[in-house]
Amino acid sequence: QVLLVESGGGLVQAGGSLRLSCAASESTFSSHAMAWFREAPGKEREFVAGVRRSGGFTHYADSVKDRFTISRDNAKNTVYLQMNNLKPEDTAVYYCASRRGVLVATTVNDYDYWGQGTQVTVSS
Repeated sequence: QVLLVESGGGLVQAGGSLRLSCAASESTFSSHAMAWFREAPGKEREFVAGVRRSGGFTHYADSVKDRFTISRDNAKNTVYLQMNNLKPEDTAVYYCASRRGVLVATTVNDYDYWGQGTQVTVSS
């Protein structure tokens, strides 16, 4: 099993930056593709960014492309989401997710493990 714990959320002003971290609790982290999703009040959980198990390929939702960067450090069993130029519409609970497989997927049902989420609030 893979247990995930997110950290790094908080309250920032529009235009600011945050870096989220997701730490896996055991060494099988490197066998999974990883992703970040977010869920705003009243909305469905949506894909934000994903990275393959090797770290060599990334994919982003159009809404965050060129502002967010996903990366992973397999030696530390950790995936990161660097968020720059934050907007109020980025306000949501952000979740780390992993799946059994190499490829990045963009739907919730394709992921097997989830963290508990970390709140990101962007003020205007």
